[in-house]
Amino acid sequence: MKAIKMIALAIIAVLSACSNPKPATVTVQAKNEVKYTCPMHPQILEDHPGSCPICGMTLVKKSGQASEGAGISLNTVLQPVNASVVSAVKAIVPEQKEIPTAILADGYLDFDTRTFNNIASRFSGRIEKLYIKYAFQEIHRGQRIFDIYSPELVTAQQDLIFIGKNSPQEISLVNASKQKLLLLGMTDAQVSQIIKTGKPFYSLPVYSAYEGHVHDMPHSQMGSADQKMAADFSNNLPLAIKEGMYVEKGQNLFNVVNPHRLWAIIKIDQSAIAGLKLNQPVTISLPDLPGKIINGKVNFIEPVLQNRDKTTSIRVYLDNMDHELKVNSLVKAEILTGQTKGLWIPRSALINLGQTKIVWLKKSAAYQARAVSTGLVNGAQIQITKGLAITDSLAANAQYLTDSESFIKTKGNE
Repeated sequence: MKAIKMIALAIIAVLSACSNPKPATVTVQAKNEVKYTCPMHPQILEDHPGSCPICGMTLVKKSGQASEGAGISLNTVLQPVNASVVSAVKAIVPEQKEIPTAILADGYLDFDTRTFNNIASRFSGRIEKLYIKYAFQEIHRGQRIFDIYSPELVTAQQDLIFIGKNSPQEISLVNASKQKLLLLGMTDAQVSQIIKTGKPFYSLPVYSAYEGHVHDMPHSQMGSADQKMAADFSNNLPLAIKEGMYVEKGQNLFNVVNPHRLWAIIKIDQSAIAGLKLNQPVTISLPDLPGKIINGKVNFIEPVLQNRDKTTSIRVYLDNMDHELKVNSLVKAEILTGQTKGLWIPRSALINLGQTKIVWLKKSAAYQARAVSTGLVNGAQIQITKGLAITDSLAANAQYLTDSESFIKTKGNE
């Protein structure tokens, strides 16, 4: 009987609960406030789409809003990370503008090879007296540099003396003997002295036809690589030519370099070659000489790429009359290439995959890889010529979204 009463009470309680249901919970969804802004004038903020009151450009949704993270579908999350990435990384928009473009590059100073002049021996013989003692010694035009004894030259002088004494009426023979001595390197004054005194020069003075700094030459004619290394001007070694040495006819003895004229060799990256032209203004600074600024222009563009170095070299001709500039000094150059109008983004927003360059384009809450074409590089910015619109939103730093263990897939290149 007691059990029957308890069952009856339970049935009454259930029926009571069914007849008085709890009120349904009312969920109020806050309205997300979406803001629209102008890509060119970020100070413009509107709560509805439209046009910029300043430039008339179509307004775009402001990035980084709370509503952007809403509505992430399962399909979005399941996309492979080499094609689509869900991330809260900062988004930016490209800028359409005209900016002064410049190429920044490094280089070094070198001798102007157009000033190189070789002093060679016109006849075989022995160096009797040497007046040049060390490399980089300064010499002047007409300066006596060495005395040489040459059996060939002595014989030619004796022929002239013999003809002058025994057949002075043979003018043609006398003139031919004079011409031979002049071609061998003797001066008019020396030939006249031979005719006047009737005595040959057994030790003939040789004079320089050039002025500048003296450098060694014999190493460049030797065979081994170690010996050829001595041709490097930075190796300030004693001269290889010594008194008492025999030299051959036509052998280069010295190289005379004009130190008043130098080259600045500037290495230009492949990405900047398109904007490079002759006579563009160049500003050169030297880390070794703080505050020293040199203005020049692009005088020569080498038509080939350097071996094992994918760069092109340009030359800027410099004056060095005060000898302040030193060969092999490092320099930094800024080459002004003019004004360029286009769509620009930070270089950090682009990834170079070799044959393909990509950016991460913002699509709702995710970023998707898109291939683009690039143009000029100007400092920290790069020009986009194809694949991107001014209304697009993209990741400010593309490296944050790149999976290092997989290849990035773009549309059409799966």
